[in-house]
Amino acid sequence: MTIEANDEILSVEGLRKYFPIRNAWKRRTGWLKAVDDISFTVQRGEILGVVGESGCGKSTLGKTLMGIHPPSGGHITFEGAEIGVDGQAQDRALRQHLQYSYQDPGASLDPRWKIGRALHEPLVIHTKLSRAERNERVYDILKAVGLPDGHLDLYPHEISGGQQRRVGLARILTLQPSLIIFDEPTSGLDVSVQATILNLFLDLQQRFNLTYLFISHDLSVVRMICDRIAVMYLGKIVEIGETETIFENPRHPYTRSLLSAIPQIGGPRVTDDFWLEGEPPDPGALPTGCRFRTRCPIAGPACADSEPPLRESWDNQSAACFLAN
Repeated sequence: MTIEANDEILSVEGLRKYFPIRNAWKRRTGWLKAVDDISFTVQRGEILGVVGESGCGKSTLGKTLMGIHPPSGGHITFEGAEIGVDGQAQDRALRQHLQYSYQDPGASLDPRWKIGRALHEPLVIHTKLSRAERNERVYDILKAVGLPDGHLDLYPHEISGGQQRRVGLARILTLQPSLIIFDEPTSGLDVSVQATILNLFLDLQQRFNLTYLFISHDLSVVRMICDRIAVMYLGKIVEIGETETIFENPRHPYTRSLLSAIPQIGGPRVTDDFWLEGEPPDPGALPTGCRFRTRCPIAGPACADSEPPLRESWDNQSAACFLAN
């Protein structure tokens, strides 16, 4: 898909999501900074991947954008209008076109409802379509995701995990969104099913002119499907840029460590060049300066003094590292 320059569908500026840390007496003793001063844009028609270790804030970012978690600060602009502002009446109408696909596809499906009722529900809530019009849209979307009409009379437990993902996607597409946030959309699936689902994502993107925010820990999948990627560490974006540029020449030490962990067929074992050691620091007690410095092999004295900003020192690539070159 051709991506038009300066056609932003989503703009995020200084986004924060903090969770209170409380002691046994329910008193707040600090903040867990799950998303901390994040800024980026998404162009209409592109696929932006978000990667990082478990606990880095990927899913919290997606849920904060969607409004599942109210933001602690910052600005989210979607389709030219700010969302997430208390009392803003247009939020609900705008969020109809910003949809979230859960990591567990069954989480969005009521086990007591048949698939047909689950697909009709968002149309009943968000539209004024007649029963006949709803039926027509449901049948069209079900066909688009590659499921037969007979699935409308089945319950979620009667279909496979891959089929549940298709149903979850169909439920989102009934509202005709322009941007979909995918949270680990291929986790738990066999490799062959993963390939089928990814091809379906690409086909639907072309057919419905969709934009994706693709949250995943699978770097091989991200490289195959994403136009750009953002690398997160402890609530921060530490590197962002075009996918091939980052894979070919990562600038941030954390990005290098992630990419070195990708298994290579016929190449060295993962542990031969994977130097990242230890666990991330306690997110409730972050180190001063660069929050990656306690695990970084090239950290210097300056890294403890201040937090490095994202530097746009390279074409199609930015990294938050004082020592990146």
